[in-house]
Amino acid sequence: MNVLGLIHPLAAEAVLTIHVAIIAFNVFGLFAIPLGASCGWSFVHAPLWRLAHLASMAIVALQALAGRACFLTLWQQALTGTRQEGPLIMRWVNALVFWPLPAWAFTAAYLAIFLYVLALFFLVPPRWRK
Repeated sequence: MNVLGLIHPLAAEAVLTIHVAIIAFNVFGLFAIPLGASCGWSFVHAPLWRLAHLASMAIVALQALAGRACFLTLWQQALTGTRQEGPLIMRWVNALVFWPLPAWAFTAAYLAIFLYVLALFFLVPPRWRK
C-alpha cells in the first residue's frame, strides 16, 4: 500500500478521535458543573472552560435545529465512505456515537441539553476576574 492509501483511514480516525473528545468534553461538563458546584470545585467556574462548553453545545444545538448533521460526522463519512468501514475499535466507537434514531429525536435532545447548559451557566456562573 502506498502512502496516499493510508491518508484517508488515518484522517478518518483522527476526525473520529476529535469527535469523541468533544463529545466527552460536552458530557463531562453536563455532570461536572452541577456536581462541582455542590462540592466546591473551583474549575467549574473557570470562564474560558464554561464559555467553551456553552459554545460547543450551542454549535451542536444549532446544527440540529438547522437539520444538518455535525460537520465532524460529515467529514468522517466523507473520509470513510460509510460508518461501518475501518478498524474494529473505530466501528465500536461509531456504534456508541451514532445511534439509529430519527433526526427529530436528536434535535429535541440537543436543544434540551443546550437549554440545560445555558441554565447551568446562570445557576453556576463563571467567576470573572476583576
